[in-house]
This record gives sequence, structure tokens and C-alpha cells, in this order.
Amino acid sequence: MDRGTVGSAQSGRLLVEVREEGPSAVVTPAGELDHHTADLLREPLEDCVDKGFNRLVVDCSRLEFCDSTGLNVLLGARLKAEAAGGGVHLVGMQPVVARVFEITGAEAVFTVHDTLEAALSGESGDASG
Repeated sequence: MDRGTVGSAQSGRLLVEVREEGPSAVVTPAGELDHHTADLLREPLEDCVDKGFNRLVVDCSRLEFCDSTGLNVLLGARLKAEAAGGGVHLVGMQPVVARVFEITGAEAVFTVHDTLEAALSGESGDASG
């Protein structure tokens, strides 16, 4: 079941794809991020930092749900990336996922971008701040 390659991990409800884009690692979770699937995202994010990618771009455009456990995975990745001199950039959040970040105040600690291109180029996020 474990593919053993950089590229993807999956369960029935979450698929995580990882690819390199220059100095950034782009991590794309698709499906539901919750208590049961959190490790499928945590492990690739930690692996990216361990491999020297301190700039993580999480493409949330295919993320359908995120609970507090999922939020904690992203917060933990943010701390590790910042300790390595980088950060976590979020892009393409669906309204249901963005609402979790808004309610908890977590949106204030992440750089949020409207497009993947903006996240990769380092442009500032949306203007709603």
C-alpha cells in the first residue's frame, strides 16, 4: 500500500501529492483532512522540511474539509518550516476550509495566496488581511 516514492500518499478519503517547484515543495491534499487522515499530510510536510525545503506551498484547491486536527498539522509544519528559515504558504482555499482558518484566527499566521503562481513567485496574498 505504501508506494515508497516521493509523489503521493493516500487513504480512502485523502490523497496527498508532492512535487518540487524550484526552491519550493508544492503539497496538494485532496479530500478530507481530519483526525483519521492527518498523518497522510503531516508525514509529507515533515519529509519536505527534512529534505531541505523550507518553503512549503500547500495547494488547498482540492481540499474539501479540514478540522482542528488538520489545522494543527499545518500549524506544526509552519513551525518546522519557520525554524528552518522558511514558511508555509497556502493557496486556493475553498470557502469551507477558509472558514475554519477564519474562525480560529489561523489565517493571521499563514501567508495566503489567491493563485499557485502567486504563491510560487512570492507575491503577497489576497488583500482581505
